[in-house]
Order: sequence, then structure tokens, then C-alpha cells
Amino acid sequence: MSLTTSLALAAVTALTAPLLATGPASAAEPGRHTVTPLTFTVQAGGRTCTVDADLYRPDGVDAAHPAPAVLATNGFGGSKSEGSTAAIGRAFADRGYVSLVYSGLGFGASGCLISLDDPAIDGRAASRLVDFLAGTRPADDGTTVDFVTTDASGDPRVGMIGGSYGGAIQLATAAEDPRVDALVPLITWHDLAYSLDPNNADPGGTVPGAFKWQWASGFYLIGEGQPLLVPSLDPSRINGLSCLHFVTRACDTVRLLNSGRYPAGPTRDMLAFARGVSPVSYLDRVKAPTLLVQGQADSLFTLNEAHATYERLRQQGTETRMIWQSWGHSGGVTDPASGELNLDQGNLETSYVGRRILAWFDRHLHGRRDVDPGPAFAYYRSWQSGYGTADRVPPLTQQLYLSGDGTLAADRADITAGSRTYTNWLVPTSHSESSLAGILGIEDPRPYDLPGTHLAWTSEPLTGPVDVVGAPRATLKVTSRAAEAVQDSGDAADRLVLFAKVYDVAPDGTQTLVNRLVAPVRVPDVTRPFTVELPGIVHRYEAGHRLRFVIAAGDTAYFGNRGIKPVTVSSAPHDTGVLRLPVVSGRIG
Repeated sequence: MSLTTSLALAAVTALTAPLLATGPASAAEPGRHTVTPLTFTVQAGGRTCTVDADLYRPDGVDAAHPAPAVLATNGFGGSKSEGSTAAIGRAFADRGYVSLVYSGLGFGASGCLISLDDPAIDGRAASRLVDFLAGTRPADDGTTVDFVTTDASGDPRVGMIGGSYGGAIQLATAAEDPRVDALVPLITWHDLAYSLDPNNADPGGTVPGAFKWQWASGFYLIGEGQPLLVPSLDPSRINGLSCLHFVTRACDTVRLLNSGRYPAGPTRDMLAFARGVSPVSYLDRVKAPTLLVQGQADSLFTLNEAHATYERLRQQGTETRMIWQSWGHSGGVTDPASGELNLDQGNLETSYVGRRILAWFDRHLHGRRDVDPGPAFAYYRSWQSGYGTADRVPPLTQQLYLSGDGTLAADRADITAGSRTYTNWLVPTSHSESSLAGILGIEDPRPYDLPGTHLAWTSEPLTGPVDVVGAPRATLKVTSRAAEAVQDSGDAADRLVLFAKVYDVAPDGTQTLVNRLVAPVRVPDVTRPFTVELPGIVHRYEAGHRLRFVIAAGDTAYFGNRGIKPVTVSSAPHDTGVLRLPVVSGRIG
């Protein structure tokens, strides 16, 4: 069994065991709300399937006293009964909202194939549930509702909330159904092609990136294992022997990525499919006010993805706000920092993010226009255990120069001319993270870069604290004759791959890779300069610490170079690489 398969099988067990052990929602919680299990038959992706749902009705809500509704579904591999999904139902019902939570297509007891929150499939299925909340469509047992606030006949007042897979579905639903009034997507994606195969030198472009094999393989096996993990004879859940539980194009995408090859035709198809089921392709149809919440500790869906969604929505005039909280897929999901939103606990009133969500729904579902929706941008500061705010994501305010002697120069006059070279091995020689370590409960080795397989540039010790908020950006020019000779082979996998990252180096030499984040790059053309957008961070570099910029030949969490491709970086005062940083406080150099 391959390492990929072993890790992914372990992920299936670790992720789904607690879900399978979770019991159904209680039938009643006296004095607060009642829960009614329901099913809905829908047409999705050319199949007829059942959607399994629970309706949470607050006590005292009836036709004479209607209430707005909240619709939610699970993260990948979960169900309506999984911890945070059921907790959302309870939390909002206890606060007077009619809550309808359901198992997404292909999960729990819901039928149909997993189609990755495709708006034409998952979005349309969710729209049928909005029909139910509008009172125009009964559940399979004939149940109807007449106690949801409406804006017009057939138009219920409904918001959506949820994380990850339960986040993107909100944007997909709003793109299909303009009746949705407010969204709160947490820790979700903008472009799955970038999420699973990022190229930080060409995001959204035609050059594929470096396959994020650990994350992708783990989730793929979770999906393919659903018919076994959640036994069902429902034929709508089965595709075929070669692709058990996903839509066929999803399986084709994962197989292409795992092959390590990028021939032109299949690569175009892969990018088209991954983007076609992603918000990047349909945000122009999303008009519902959207509060984006993204996690700083997240190598699956980085802060950059939320920022891209935020900018698109803002530019087209959709009301939007963005929060960068502490936790994400890579840390804190089950144990957030003190005072942070904990969906399982439902601590809405006592957490900053929770209060912002309540205000968002108060404003857009209860129609309380005097409620302040909060600042345009907020970010968790670990060094203060609280949030900073701004009217925009901070711009790049300081630049440092890559000197030939391995220093980061604050002024061009301090650049030393010189050249340095590294080379890759046929196996990864740097480590950022074991992507599934937190989920599997295993210890992850500290990040490292083996000698001779990376280059580093380090600043002088800081004279005072420096706060960085946002995505650093580097402009680079490298030389690699081996890569230049094969980059036009017709297979994009022959292009040069490297990984850029920024460390915090303590006075004793200990270096920390902030949230273990790296920027994978497949260089579009090694004969030309290129720009790398690094993952967004919120980090304080303390006085006496140094900032270190590194480019490395490989990374254990990603597929890397095919063949040996030595790389040389040259520096001169008039021609060298530049690192730009969004510094909001202090100065380097």
C-alpha cells in the first residue's frame, strides 16, 4: 500500500468515526424548540434522490408569529447530525430562528453523488429546500410550513451559515436562488483548482501548480468510502466501479493530479471542471450580503481564497465583510483559541465572530437596518488575543531586496552582487506540514529545509516589533538550464517547481514557519521574471527576531519537480529579487 493510500485510509477512519458515532438530534428540547426529521425528493445531476433534513422550530413561532430561517449543511464527510451542523440548528433555533439543517448530497442519509457543491446540482437541490421554507413545497411526508417570515409570496427570509463544504454551498445556492438573503461562509474555497493544485505564480491561470496530495487524497478516499462508511442501498449514491461515489469528472480530476503529468487537453478539462464548481466561476450571480470568515491556520483554503472572493463581491457591489479568525482546517477547528467562535459550543454572544454573525443576521434577516454590520475587515491578533480592524486589507508597504550574500537588504545600496545555486532531489527535501496530522492526532515534525536544496535571505535583527497583516509578494528571476530545456515539452509537469515561504527566526536561531504555510510555484517561463503571492498571514515579528525568506526545491505535502533541475539566483544592485510585505506597524531595517 502506498504512503498516499495509507494516510488517506487513516484519514477516513479518523474523520468519520466520530461522525458515525454521533446520534440523531433529539426529538424535543422543552421550552426552547422542537426538531422534526424530514426528507425531500429532489432532482440533482440527472438523478432522483432523497435529502435528509431536520427542522428546528422555536417554541412560540407560528403563522401569527413567524420568524426568519437559517439553512445549513455539513462539512465534507459529515451529516446533519454531525457536531457543528446540529449545533448550528440548535443555536439559531434557541435564538428564535427557524433552522433547517440537512445532509449534503452524497453524505449521511442523503442520496445522489458527491458533486463538490456544484451550483447546478447542489445549489439547485438547496433551492428546493428554500421552496419548502417558502411554504410552496411540502416535505415527502406532506409537512409544510407557514411560520417563516416572507418578503413576498414564495420568497422566505432565509440566511445560510456553515463551514468548508458547508460554506461553498451557500455561494452556490445564492447563485442559483436570489431569494437567499444573507450568507456566512466559513473557511471555504474560491477556486478548487487553486485549492488542490496551487500555483502562486499564476493563480487562476492556465499553468497548473503543485498537487496538494495529502489533503486531496484524504478527502477523496473519504468521499469514495461513503457507501461503506454509511451503508446504503440507495442507487442514486453509486456511480460505478471506477468512480464509486463522486461525479465522474471529480474522479478524473483526482486521477490526473495523482498521475504527476499535465498533458494539455486533460489539464484544460481539469481546470475547467474544478473552476466550474467553484465560486470563482459564478460570483457574479451572488447578490446576497456575505460575511466571509476565513482561518489563519489553514493550508487547505488559505486567507488568499477568502480575499479573492471578498474583492470580487465588493467590486461588483455585493455587500460584503471579511474576518480572518484564528482557526481553520490546519488547527483549532475542534479547540479554538480562548474567546474564539466555537460552533460546537454555540458561543455566539461571547465571541467576536459570533457577535458579528448575529449582527449580520439581525440586519439582513430581521431587517434591523440600525444594526452595525461591523468593519469591512477584521483579523485575529494572537499576540493580543483580540481583533484588529481596518477599512480594507492592508496594502504592501515595505520592500526588501534579495542580496547576493543571503541578506534581506532594506535599501538597494546595501545589495551585494553574487549568485547562489540549489538543486532538488527526486524526493522532497523540505517539510512544511503533514496536512492531516491535526486530524489524525499525530505529532508533526518541525518544518525543515535540507542543506543544498534551498536558498535563504535573512534580515538584520528587528529593533522593535513588526506586525504583518496580509499576503507578502515576491518578484523573482531564476536561472535553470535544465528546466528551460524541457519547459515547452507539451507537458506542464516539466516546468520548474519551487516553494516560497517566510520564517520568523528567534534570537537563538529557532525558526518558525508561520502556520506552516508555503507558496507552491510552477514557473510559467523560467526565462522571465515572475511574481509569487505568498499565503496571507497575521503575525508579529518581535524585537530581536529576524525575517527569513526562503525558496526551496520541494515540500513533503506537495508533488514537486520531475527530474533534477538545479536553480541559480543572481543578485546585483540594479537587478535583484524583491520581497514586498504588508507591514501595518513597525519597520524592517
